[in-house]
Amino acid sequence: MSKTKKQAPDGTDTTDSPRNVVGSSGTGVSRRRLLGTAGAAGATGLVLGAGGGAAGYAATRPEEPAALTTVGATEAMFHGKHQPGITTPLQARGHLVAFDLTAGAGRKEAAVLLRRWSAVAKELMAGRPAAGGPDGPGHDTGIALDAGPSSLTVTFGFGRTFFARTGLAARLPAALDPLPAFSADALNAERSNGDLWVQVGADDALVAFHALRALQKEAAGTARVRWQMNGFNRTPGATARPMTARNLMGQIDGTGNPKPADEDFGRRVFVPASPGKPQEWMEGGSYAVVRRIRMLLDDWEKLPVERQERVIGRRKADGAPLSGGTETTEMDLDKAGPDGRLVIPDNAHARISSPEKNGGAAMLRRPFSYHDGIAEDGAPDAGLLFVCWQADPFRGFVPVQRKLDRGDALSPFLRHEASGVFAVPGGAGEGEYVGQRLLES
Repeated sequence: MSKTKKQAPDGTDTTDSPRNVVGSSGTGVSRRRLLGTAGAAGATGLVLGAGGGAAGYAATRPEEPAALTTVGATEAMFHGKHQPGITTPLQARGHLVAFDLTAGAGRKEAAVLLRRWSAVAKELMAGRPAAGGPDGPGHDTGIALDAGPSSLTVTFGFGRTFFARTGLAARLPAALDPLPAFSADALNAERSNGDLWVQVGADDALVAFHALRALQKEAAGTARVRWQMNGFNRTPGATARPMTARNLMGQIDGTGNPKPADEDFGRRVFVPASPGKPQEWMEGGSYAVVRRIRMLLDDWEKLPVERQERVIGRRKADGAPLSGGTETTEMDLDKAGPDGRLVIPDNAHARISSPEKNGGAAMLRRPFSYHDGIAEDGAPDAGLLFVCWQADPFRGFVPVQRKLDRGDALSPFLRHEASGVFAVPGGAGEGEYVGQRLLES
């Protein structure tokens, strides 16, 4: 099956990660099939009324397999130079989970776990049932039966504490040094850091949960969940045209992301080769900074749209900079209005976070929104599960966040409540498991 060239809403070329697979061999209904012509009709853009929908569903018997919709058939590759879930287009559903090794578990047990995790991830990302696990080969919970791969990705990383607990302190990268404190921090230590980190993403909520549950089962006896955060994004196809996602403040978020076509994309996002050095196992990998950022939505929504736009530095309707143009137009940071004031204010978020104002520092942001009900203060417990990728957090996230910390107009509406930094090694080659070059070095 050939790969289908895709482009994310932000312009990311994803040819090497997702592929679109429609149909499969065999006669029974499987995860690569979708029952009923209602799903197939949706793929062609046909809108059915109540009567038409019922008739369409009844027209196909379960034993007559139908093609998946585009969303369900999209498959990301497990093997590759980089792990999936980094440059993969934003997915509709995500789970971020940190694990701590159990007492007595060390390097050997961690290697066995990563081997099992990798095997399960490979099967699930291909749209096949999870194999292995404590209940025997081939056992699967059945949560995602009838669904296709749905762009499922599973990404694995190591926290700072993992290295001491596995006798690998000599392999600890300096990039995992603790982040500095920031003024907006209100961090909960129990919901921060961790020995191991897993990111699960998919365009179907059941497919994502199925993968999460399978990985949790495989960890039993070796690692326990330290914290879990669940997020979402807009579902692919929900808009008339592909576009950059909006966050829960209603702002288009991600316009300034580096693009794979940029000459320095690889240097900014992925770790280069370092033969013979203690961190050579990180070649092709990246560092993920993970922050749970609560948005103070009650306060934000009291602002008129014009004020919100000046806080961000972009128009809310289309994401265009206040200096003019469209979403992708370069900001004119020197442009002044008739009153002589800068059109994009000095403390606007877009200005302060731009690479031009941070010595070229940049990171690839790939977040999920979250909503966990109502907090103790009576306000929505909602915001951003911020995930950013870079070759070195101290050349990407840290300098930008320090600059924001000194006067970003958006900061009063945000509260950073959890944090972690994880070393995400390069992708596994055929016959390898993720992290093998570290755990077997």
